[in-house]
Amino acid sequence: MGKDLVFAGAGHAHLTALVNLADYVQRGHRVTVIGPIERHYYSGMGPGMLSGIYAPREIRFDIRRLAEDRGARFVQGRVTRVDPANRVLTLDDGAEIPYDVVSFNIGSFVPADLVDGPMRNVFPVKPIVNLLKARQAIIDAIEGTTPRLVVLGGGPAGVELAGNIRRLVNEAKRQARITLVTGRRLLPSFVEKARSLAIASLRRRDVEVIEGVRIERIGDGHVVLSDGKAIPYDLVFPAVGVRPYQIFRESGLPTAEDGSLLVTQYLHSVEHPTMFGGGDCISLEGQKLDRVGVYAVRQNPILQQNLMAALEGGEMAAFIPQKTYMLILNLGDGTGIFVRNSWVWAGRLAFKLKDYIDRSFMKRFQVSGEQEDTTDYPEG
Repeated sequence: MGKDLVFAGAGHAHLTALVNLADYVQRGHRVTVIGPIERHYYSGMGPGMLSGIYAPREIRFDIRRLAEDRGARFVQGRVTRVDPANRVLTLDDGAEIPYDVVSFNIGSFVPADLVDGPMRNVFPVKPIVNLLKARQAIIDAIEGTTPRLVVLGGGPAGVELAGNIRRLVNEAKRQARITLVTGRRLLPSFVEKARSLAIASLRRRDVEVIEGVRIERIGDGHVVLSDGKAIPYDLVFPAVGVRPYQIFRESGLPTAEDGSLLVTQYLHSVEHPTMFGGGDCISLEGQKLDRVGVYAVRQNPILQQNLMAALEGGEMAAFIPQKTYMLILNLGDGTGIFVRNSWVWAGRLAFKLKDYIDRSFMKRFQVSGEQEDTTDYPEG
């Protein structure tokens, strides 16, 4: 008899398994895919979607079609609780989904801890679908005025966001005052050359960069800093401090310090071998990895093999994270910054390389006809 395989979330780490869902279904297993929205947006191209380099349809996967075309069931919702003893997932609408084997790839979010008051005019960078709404908000704000747009966070996401906001404003032939604020130096985990190149690019395009001042809170219309200053804003874009969702901790499962699911090298829970995970929502036992998409992408074939092994028996593959990885920043002006350890270079070729890699990735997983779908409005 077949078993119940459930995919909670449809992020980067699940894509290989999702494209090959027919392999599980044809063996008699019942497959369910759970997601908060029917389409998943690829984070690596999110800032480019914000600025208009990419249309929304170019960076998204139609998860419902991907599942249903391969004989699986799609359920729209979010998992809010896990009962490993009875192997049941509870969704936000109260529905219960049983499982024999489950895999989580539910991503991360930017917490609202800093927001003191309503979330009006506040657009966190994650989930990526937020950038659709942010794009429209910027377009509305620059019509006839010169708004104050503030990006919070000096990591790769903040740099890309600031650069692509500038592109969006320039392409519309409008004006805006754009400021990036970071509590540490810009790109703190990168070598100095990468930071210098990023600052030079942003300042050359009239993006103000404020480093080394902690963000105390986001008030209604002002970002309050640790030095007592307040930066006024019309729109603010938090790109700082992404966290995993807390459903694992709240369900009493073994977690890392940040609440992410603690997994072995085989990507299953250290306590529950039929519970797997990948991407930002997990932590590898004994290792601390950066929250970057390259690890989720590398986890794809591992999860595909190990989920089948958990269902039917067989050898599992170990996920061994690479010690170094390549990262290319999209600066929004047709150039990029290539970084791999101390090897750093910038220019149009860097962006072209990133664009080629990202488009190739999308072609592997988009369903037939997806880019012809012109429904490019905000979802969720």
